[in-house]
Amino acid sequence: MAADRPEPQVRVVEEIAAKVNGEIITRGELEKRREQIEAEFRQRGLQGQPLTDAVNKQAAEDLGDQIDQLLLVQKGKELNLNVDSEVNRKLAEIQSDSKEADPEKFHEWLKEKTGDNFEDFKLQMKNSYLQQRVISEEIYRNIVIPKTDVEKYYNEHKTEFVRQETVQLREILVSVGDGSPDKVAAAEKKAKGLVDRARKGESKFTDMARQYSDAPTATADGDLGAFKKGDLAKDIEDVVFKQPKGYVTDPIRRPAGFEIFRVEEHFAAGQATLDEVQNDITNKLMEPKARPKTRDYLTQLRQNAFLEIKPGYTDSYAAPGKDTTWQDAASQLKPETTTKENVAAHGHKKLLHVIPYGHKGAAKDESAAPPPTVTPVPQAPAPATAQ
Repeated sequence: MAADRPEPQVRVVEEIAAKVNGEIITRGELEKRREQIEAEFRQRGLQGQPLTDAVNKQAAEDLGDQIDQLLLVQKGKELNLNVDSEVNRKLAEIQSDSKEADPEKFHEWLKEKTGDNFEDFKLQMKNSYLQQRVISEEIYRNIVIPKTDVEKYYNEHKTEFVRQETVQLREILVSVGDGSPDKVAAAEKKAKGLVDRARKGESKFTDMARQYSDAPTATADGDLGAFKKGDLAKDIEDVVFKQPKGYVTDPIRRPAGFEIFRVEEHFAAGQATLDEVQNDITNKLMEPKARPKTRDYLTQLRQNAFLEIKPGYTDSYAAPGKDTTWQDAASQLKPETTTKENVAAHGHKKLLHVIPYGHKGAAKDESAAPPPTVTPVPQAPAPATAQ
């Protein structure tokens, strides 16, 4: 009889530490981060009691840090911010550094270096960029630095702005596929045709990059960023560093195909002008003003959020007077649970209005303030990179 059957043994595989709107933070995530913190301090040479004290101090703030990060990512989604071009550009830069042209081999290389599979690594990077964009839009955009302050800083710190020769590049990659003679010949013919069109001004290089390039940078109009001498492969460097702004190279044979480069900027070595570094100085002067404003902003996000903290865990940046009392006794994830999101959403669907995912708000003017060149707060780390 059914009544005589023993109750099934339920094995707990995880524990929820906090709920932040429709998402959760688990004990396992906090423990993983603690291991990373300890590894970082060991690399700095700490050991024994100093190591233990440093790890305990930083780990005690980690739940607060992760709540910060979740709130910023959620706000980025609410604001409909799109960081795909930045993510793809960074991934292309990492792939170039890895010298692995084949996507599958690059994914294997990335997992070996970071311990994360490609999709997880890409998601972490996207979330980091979202955090920074929210801070840029909501905090930096509203800080005004007088031009006289920028000029004063430049005149008093000119030695900071003596730079090496650099070029800023865009690319179009025409893939050779499996490298068979027919495909190589077809790719070379196509690449030469694109160069001809670009040089004649028949099409914008950015448009052609988006339409024809097989590189990940296609979604960013082929933007590769800036490079100093020594950053690029020698066959590329020997060409682009001899050319002025606007120059389009002949196709250059690379492992993945034929690369076409356009020199977007070519800065000579020496003293940078005020105009060239004005944005860098402005961001530097904004930073000390932005930090307290960012902390206030994150406190306000907490006040407006559905937030529960399980007993035994502490949000080191808790909003004053905010009730985060743990209400749900079912604070553990069971083996039959497929995703954290399913557990977090179960029984709390009425609360999803707090962060209106999918809301199509008015587009924001993204040109008013440049994004910060450094991460404004320690709680929103810079996008992950493969070392």
